Amino acid sequence: MHILDILSSPKPSLSFEFFPPRAQAAWEELYETIRNLETLSPSFVSVTYGAGGSTRELTHDLVLRIRQTTNIPPVPHLTCVGHTRDEIDAILTRYADAGVSNILALRGDPPKDQPNYDWSQGDFLFAADLVAHIRKFNESGRHPDPRGFGIGVAGFPEGHPATPNRVAELDYMKAKVDAGADYICTQLFFDNHDFFDYRERCELAGIHIPITAGIMPVTSTGSMKRMAELAAGARYPAKLIKALARAKSNPEAVERAGIHYAAQQCAELLDASVAGIHLYTLNKSHTTRQIYASLGL
Repeated sequence: MHILDILSSPKPSLSFEFFPPRAQAAWEELYETIRNLETLSPSFVSVTYGAGGSTRELTHDLVLRIRQTTNIPPVPHLTCVGHTRDEIDAILTRYADAGVSNILALRGDPPKDQPNYDWSQGDFLFAADLVAHIRKFNESGRHPDPRGFGIGVAGFPEGHPATPNRVAELDYMKAKVDAGADYICTQLFFDNHDFFDYRERCELAGIHIPITAGIMPVTSTGSMKRMAELAAGARYPAKLIKALARAKSNPEAVERAGIHYAAQQCAELLDASVAGIHLYTLNKSHTTRQIYASLGL
């Protein structure tokens, strides 16, 4: 299903994000996890690339398997890192031929072993360049849907780590929208005020496409630290820190507190007419199901 059809529904979308593991056994386990989510009727599931596109083939294989064997629309991530225009066209053609309807277009992270990565190695410097190229592919008529791929881009309620200038950050977002983006999926955040402010600032900047809220439950103190590193300094509100501190060293209590906090976030966002909730699952289906059940959807 095309993202424009999904987000035009009177109900907010509910989607989940997964990453393809490297081990074959874990790959099969993840596929079963996703397949079992059909009972929840998710709006879509997205599948990530690793840093530097390190899991690109696994991403492609998993996306095609989801498309061919389930009723869940897959949304593969596609990044600029190291890709030529011909490579991107080959990937888009493969997805179009398989009936994949949507893409999340990202600049992406360079390989971890290349801190001084040369972006000129590929044909795309910024996500807006990739969006424009996908839009050009759409206009060529090579996708079975006359609209071509639905295109998503990333948003950053807490600010982009590489762009401390918040005014310039919205200029870059507007460039992605003007290039042809259909919706924004935000990076994780833990204070809904950051999302509400971001959504309002986008509106003021002339950005009028749907914005789905990215939520990731804290399931352990270790994952909390890793999230702060991955999200380049995720801001943890005192309310969340106190809830986790009450659980102290009890891993099950920490997980319950994190799930409860994320569920409260989602409920407040839904009450505020969010376009959609996008749950970063870390490939853990039980946390996803608990949050889903708490929302009464």
